[in-house]
Amino acid sequence: MSDLLIGIAISLLKTLGLLFAVILPMVSYTVYAERRVSAFIQDRVGPNRVGPYGLIQPIADAVKLLLKEDFTPAHVNKFYYWLAPACAMAPSIMALAVVPFGSTWFGQPMVVANVDVGVLWVFAVSSLGVYGIVLAGWSSNSKYPFLGGIRSSSQMISYELSLGLSVIPIFLICGTLNLPAIVKYQIENGWFISPIWLKGISLTGIDFPELFSSFSIWKFLLWIPLFLSFIVFMVSMFAETNRLPFDLPEAETELVGGYHTEYSSMKFALFFLGEYAAMIAGSAVIVTLFFGAWHIPFLPTAPEQLSFWPGVLLGLVHIIAFFLKVALLLFFFIWVRWTLPRFRFDQLMRLGWYFFFEIALVNILLVAIILAIMPK
Repeated sequence: MSDLLIGIAISLLKTLGLLFAVILPMVSYTVYAERRVSAFIQDRVGPNRVGPYGLIQPIADAVKLLLKEDFTPAHVNKFYYWLAPACAMAPSIMALAVVPFGSTWFGQPMVVANVDVGVLWVFAVSSLGVYGIVLAGWSSNSKYPFLGGIRSSSQMISYELSLGLSVIPIFLICGTLNLPAIVKYQIENGWFISPIWLKGISLTGIDFPELFSSFSIWKFLLWIPLFLSFIVFMVSMFAETNRLPFDLPEAETELVGGYHTEYSSMKFALFFLGEYAAMIAGSAVIVTLFFGAWHIPFLPTAPEQLSFWPGVLLGLVHIIAFFLKVALLLFFFIWVRWTLPRFRFDQLMRLGWYFFFEIALVNILLVAIILAIMPK
C-alpha cells in the first residue's frame, strides 16, 4: 500500500511539475515569442514596454484577460458555449502525459505515464480537440463561427489520416508503440530524421568500414521513407494545429476570427492557449519520434549509472535538451506562419486527400519491402 501511495505521489509531482513549471509558462512565452519573431520578420519593434525586452508582457496579457468582463451573448447555447473552451485546451495537455521529456532525474523516469500504447494515446486525445472547436462554432449561433467549426472538423479529420499513417513506418522498424522504447531504439541505432548518427561514428572519428558496410547502406535506404514520414507528419501537424498556411477555421480576412468570434475574456484565452499548447504537444511528439527526444549524441544516456550529483546534472541536461529541441520546432511553426500565404480551402483538402494520404500509404509499403529484404 505504501509503495502504491509513493507511486501516486511521484506521478502527481511529475504531472504538476510538467504542467505548472514548464508547459503553462512555455505556452505564455510562446505567444511572446510569436509576437517578437513576427515583429522581427516584418521589421517592427514588437512588445518592448512591459519589463526588459517586453519579457513580462505575457503576465500583463494574462492579467488583462482575467480582469476583462466575461460577457456571454444572449443568443448562444450557454452550456456548450461554456464547455467548448475547456474541450479545446484539455486534450493538448493530456497528450503530453506519455511523452518522455527526459531520461531519469533523482532516479525517476521523466515520463508521467509510461504506457505501451503511448502513440495511440497521443492520437486519441489530440483528436478530441476538434470537438471544442465544433462546439464553439455551433453553440455561438452565428454564421462566421459556424463556418469556422465546419472547416475545422473537415480539415482535422482529413489530416488525421495522413498523420496516423505517416508514423506506421516507425512502428514497423521499432516493433513497439511505447514512446520511451522508440527513444531507446533511436539512441542505439540513430535518430529517424538523419542517417548521420550511425554506429560507425564516434568521438574518435568515423569508422569508414563500418560506415560503408552493407547494413549501413540499407539503413541509409531506410532513411529515405523515414524522411518522407517526417515531412508528411510535420505538414499534417500544421493542419491539425490550425496554423498558417492551414488556418482556414480562423481566417481573419474571411471569417473575422472563425469559431471564437463570439468569445471574450478567459474563454477566448483558453482557445488561444489551446492552440499554443497543441503546438507544444505536436512539437514534443515530433521531437520524440524523429529527433531522439532528450538524447544528445556523445553524452552518456543513463544518469543512474553515475554517482549522485553527476547523475542529477546529466538528467537535468537531458530535460533541457528535450525542451530546446521543442523550442526550435516552435520557432519553425512561427516562422512559417509569418512567411507563407494561406491556402484556399479546396487546395487544402486536395493536398490532404490526393497527395499526403497516398504518399503515406506508399511509404508504408516501401518500408515494409526494405525491411523484408534487408539483412538482419
